Amino acid sequence: MKKANYYCSLLFIVLLVFPAISEAQLTSLPSGGNKKAMVGERVGITDITIEYSRPGVKGREGQIWGNLIPAGFNNLGFGSAKESPWRAGANENTTIQFSTDVKIEGKDLPAGKYGFFIVYSPDQCTLIFSKNSSSWGSYFYDPSEDALRVSVKPVALDKSLERMKFEFTDESENSAVILLEWEKLMIPFKVEVDYIKTQLASFRMELRGERGFIWESWNQAAQWCVDQSTNLNEALLWADSSTSIDFGGDQSFQSWSTKAQVLDKLGKSGESAAAIKKALPLGNEFQLHQYARKLLTAKKYPEAFEVCKMNYDKHPGDFITNLGMARAYSGLGNYKKALEFAKKAEPLATDPANKVNVQKMIKTLEEGKDINS
Repeated sequence: MKKANYYCSLLFIVLLVFPAISEAQLTSLPSGGNKKAMVGERVGITDITIEYSRPGVKGREGQIWGNLIPAGFNNLGFGSAKESPWRAGANENTTIQFSTDVKIEGKDLPAGKYGFFIVYSPDQCTLIFSKNSSSWGSYFYDPSEDALRVSVKPVALDKSLERMKFEFTDESENSAVILLEWEKLMIPFKVEVDYIKTQLASFRMELRGERGFIWESWNQAAQWCVDQSTNLNEALLWADSSTSIDFGGDQSFQSWSTKAQVLDKLGKSGESAAAIKKALPLGNEFQLHQYARKLLTAKKYPEAFEVCKMNYDKHPGDFITNLGMARAYSGLGNYKKALEFAKKAEPLATDPANKVNVQKMIKTLEEGKDINS
């Protein structure tokens, strides 16, 4: 009896397993030879990812737009949708994902993953971003799931493109244009991000985690605000954390110099001077030189001279400090003294590029011109 039960159990397992095996799919090329593809870029700190399958023209020139892809919504004869847009590709529906909130052609779209569809027309195409990103093609398209619709104009191409593709162009830290290109047509749409807003939100989130336990993170966030001239009041709080003994930045030139810059941007010149007074003794030769360069760029020539002089007094025989003095005197308009230090710096330049650069400075100073401009 036990043996009979054993064989019955074994037969039951076999019947369960073998149908599953017979239905399993091994990895192979997609049907129709439509290549699977993924393309993405980071705009600001927003990640944009498009997953799609690339159909080919396959000798159907002139038969793609308006024929293979008919105008308007269409009944595909399968699935629940009676009016379907084009799936913007082949096989599974095309998806596009945004890691932060964005604007598409000036209209808001929250962060997320969307099914991407197109209603083709030779004069104007409607782009549809659907909350449903998991259905197959557009056979089950439901307009109630639309997150956004925008209209764009298609653009004719001079040369035929065999396989459909998505491409990013006209990139900046705040926007990019995404192109869908196939055969002799291009459908462009602009994606915009609020880089300042998303970067600040990212800082706030990251500083609450493990990265917030070191002064360098607080300093990075504060320095970014200085460089962007934004969010300065919160940047001062971040600089306070960076310079505190709790996070270890109280003995850092970088943390104190960043705090000085924040205070200066806020118009608190006295507090800024006190912060930089703490910073300067902590700086190494290169840090002091770079800080002086920032002051020169800001046309704060007397302050830059004081930093360069301090650095030179500590390291009088170095290339970088003699070059710094040349720049500092030039900023003050004393080209004669600047020329003396530039000539002292030239033989100290071990890098050929630095030597050539100093030689150009010497020529500029001999012509009575500022080397900082």
